[in-house]
Amino acid sequence: MISQQELFMRYYFIAGEASGDLHASNLIREIKKLDVEASFRCWGGDLMKQQACPDKFGGAELVKHYKELAFMGFVEVIVNLRTILKNIEFCKKDILAHKPDVLVLIDYPGFNLRIAEFAKKNGIKVFYYISPQVWAWKQSRIQHIKKYVDRMFVILPFEKDFYKKFDYAVDFVGHPLLDALEQRKKVKDTFPDFTRKNGLNDKPIVAILPGSRKQEIEKMLPLMAKMSSAYPDFQFVAAGVSTQQKEFYASLIGDNNVKVIFGKTYDLLEQSTAALVTSGTATLETALFGIPEVVCYKGGMISFQIAKMLVKVDFISLVNLIMGKEVVKELIQNDFNEDALRQETDKLLKDKDYRNKMVAELDILKKDLGGAGASEKTARLMMDYLGN
Repeated sequence: MISQQELFMRYYFIAGEASGDLHASNLIREIKKLDVEASFRCWGGDLMKQQACPDKFGGAELVKHYKELAFMGFVEVIVNLRTILKNIEFCKKDILAHKPDVLVLIDYPGFNLRIAEFAKKNGIKVFYYISPQVWAWKQSRIQHIKKYVDRMFVILPFEKDFYKKFDYAVDFVGHPLLDALEQRKKVKDTFPDFTRKNGLNDKPIVAILPGSRKQEIEKMLPLMAKMSSAYPDFQFVAAGVSTQQKEFYASLIGDNNVKVIFGKTYDLLEQSTAALVTSGTATLETALFGIPEVVCYKGGMISFQIAKMLVKVDFISLVNLIMGKEVVKELIQNDFNEDALRQETDKLLKDKDYRNKMVAELDILKKDLGGAGASEKTARLMMDYLGN
């Protein structure tokens, strides 16, 4: 093992969405403990910038914020292709200009795999933290990963065996969400404190997590918000993201009695009785808080039909994929309608046996993911590989 020392390494991080920003920031924090003079240059978000800033060499600049990079769905990618290609070319030039010792990529495969190839061909070591979901679709990317990624650090237990089938050794480090949740134990509010600080009443909370991108919020929030009128004994609270305006949420909520709280998703989940969640990382986040949930998704018809032809898994939520069975209900495309959502919300709020069974399964899920320490383990492994 490498001892704590001054390695003077230059790290170039790329994350393309909010969850990547969170996990990259925790990894940066752990790397700094081992590589005390490390320099960081980042594509990501505010959390990465905050972690990387205490740096002597001015290498902590946030080159681009992920809100400039996030394009969802096949159609949107095609429409914004010129912008995406410009970002890729700019990134390549920036990497050559700053000559990092290692490129650390966080998920975001459409962009990052192109950059991985470029960096490798230019003699830069490439680490990939949080694997693209090649087990779900585009398995052809595995050969690309084997050729251009020096080390892959995976966070889902089945991914190590999956890659092994393709003769590619990866490191399973556990899920970094557990690190974030472990840190939260020190700052959790009581329910009365939380409701008082956020202008809520004393009714049990149903969390609405409509997603982070504008396009998915537009599709998910109006129907989710409609549930509030059917359950007067509960208060419905939506998790807002800082990249969207209050007026945007208000226009989608309409006359429904739904409060929006910005930048406090984890605080909200800690205090919730149940949750209506748009498919994505948030489904796993909700599960790790032990909150019964229904997973919802409705995308553009063209994008959905293309995805349906390509996807090779039985479920869309990480919860069900990891458990290998339906633990949480998935309402996808036409199944995401007012009647179906109300039926499932009824079960989450009124069926005690249904709730208890789901909570028990979510507890098993949490144990299967390993426990806290993924960020520290990944940082130490990276240090070892960089020292070879």
